[in-house]
Amino acid sequence: MHTAVQERVIRPARNIVGSLRLPGDKSISHRYAMLGGFAEGVSRFTNFSTGADCASTLACLRALGAKVNRTGADSVEITGVAGRVGRGDWTLDCGNSGSTMRMISGLLAPQQGRFTLIGDASLSQRPMERIRKPLEAMGARLTLTDGHAPLIIDGGSLKAIDYTTPVPSAQVKSCVLLAGLQTVGMTTVREAVRTRDHSELALRAFGATLTRAADSVSISGPQALRAIDAEVPGDLSSAAFFLCAAMLFPGSNLVVDALGLNPTRASLLDVLTALGAHIAVLNLEEKHAELVGTVQISAPDEGLGSTEISGLLAAQLIDELPVLAAIGPYTSGGIRIRGARELRVKESDRIALVAKNLRAMGAEVEEFEDGLDVPGGQTLHGATIDAGGDHRIAMAFSVAALRAEGDTLIQGAESAAISFPEFFDLLDRVAER
Repeated sequence: MHTAVQERVIRPARNIVGSLRLPGDKSISHRYAMLGGFAEGVSRFTNFSTGADCASTLACLRALGAKVNRTGADSVEITGVAGRVGRGDWTLDCGNSGSTMRMISGLLAPQQGRFTLIGDASLSQRPMERIRKPLEAMGARLTLTDGHAPLIIDGGSLKAIDYTTPVPSAQVKSCVLLAGLQTVGMTTVREAVRTRDHSELALRAFGATLTRAADSVSISGPQALRAIDAEVPGDLSSAAFFLCAAMLFPGSNLVVDALGLNPTRASLLDVLTALGAHIAVLNLEEKHAELVGTVQISAPDEGLGSTEISGLLAAQLIDELPVLAAIGPYTSGGIRIRGARELRVKESDRIALVAKNLRAMGAEVEEFEDGLDVPGGQTLHGATIDAGGDHRIAMAFSVAALRAEGDTLIQGAESAAISFPEFFDLLDRVAER
């Protein structure tokens, strides 16, 4: 399916004011769908992600025999396969979604059958070697093409392992835990940097038992999962674009309701606070072990300061780095990003594209192998932006355009629909012009 390239003109704004409720968190939607598809019984999810990536996960589960029923625009009902996929030769299309391919591999490796996982041109370039190593250590048989998809899994019973991830990755951790769930014995994943824990929380919500230590998480198998009913919290990575937009205008006032505030993700709020944002978190509660709350943000009258993001923080904020870099020119002291080499192997080389598009808008920026230096105190002008088929680049530069002089043309704006189809409408709703 080839979507026509769409262009979108972003006009400068005077302020960001209003309240929003965002579509369901993509990371949590993927995991709830997979566990619901694998559990016994009928799971019902509301505020499920409307993005194409999570639709790819649902399509794979349907192909594997789960009953998937869309009961509304953002609600879905899944009848699981109770831990057993029928024997057979399956081809599963993961679309553009690396999350789908990497995590579902862990679910499928212990199953009897042959599974061929394919994806679009972009996904077929992304690294899959990182899941092959641990799964093969467990005894699975995986075939890759030069380290990439198509990925063929010849499933069968596995053995438990104790595995240390070479690169901290929530997807690799999740993949191993999902395989360990179905494997006799104790499977342990160790990581130098603690990554997002949505999988651990979701597994517990579905009735599994896990044990966590400072730098590891263990699961003993086999365990069965039970269906749940859940509302998916709003997506903080999606909220990042609106929170950063509000940072650009002294006098702004934005409220985002029912937002997922998982501590392994909420470090974004710490970075914005370090830049000078006034942030209040209201109505904080726990739903299926995930923290959910309302965030109110306004920009400081004196303008934004500066910040450096590196090490652990860079790993935790990997998806938010493009938009943080895009607002860097509007700070007083600039933004430095290091330890973010992973950005080069996302849907695009995000470091190169951020630098290219900032320069197109007249900004000075220095590019490094693992990050960027974006000096502050700069004035940007409208320009033609190349989104490079990458949703986060399209959205990050839509935000930068709000304070530029003149209109900005986003080429490849349709890529935003992959993660966030409502993005441009919501941006128009809160931008005062």
